[in-house]
Amino acid sequence: QVQLVESGGDSVQAGGSLRLSCAASGYTVSTGYMAWFRQAPGKEREGVAVIGSDGTRNYGDPVKGRFTISQDNAKNTLYLQMNSLKPEDTAMYFCAARQRYLSWWSRLSAGSYNYWGQGTQVTVSS
Repeated sequence: QVQLVESGGDSVQAGGSLRLSCAASGYTVSTGYMAWFRQAPGKEREGVAVIGSDGTRNYGDPVKGRFTISQDNAKNTLYLQMNSLKPEDTAMYFCAARQRYLSWWSRLSAGSYNYWGQGTQVTVSS
């Protein structure tokens, strides 16, 4: 049984930093694709970042240059380092996983992933 458990969400001031973690069990983070998504109230779930088993990383335009996705294979954990946070980054953040191949244009699409965590809340105040 696959379990993805996010942590690290918090309330911070604009310009601050946070690191989110996603601990996986029943799934090896170094395989397939691991991604971060976010969803603000009343909005669709948005792809934030994805890392493939070959180390390829893709980022959504709103977070490029500010967020970094990484993984620790020994800990079987996915991370999202978020710097220069803005109020518009406020959302529930979810990690997701998919074992099988994804074309590059679908790697930040929520419908491409079949395993999801419960989410962790990030709130950025101005």
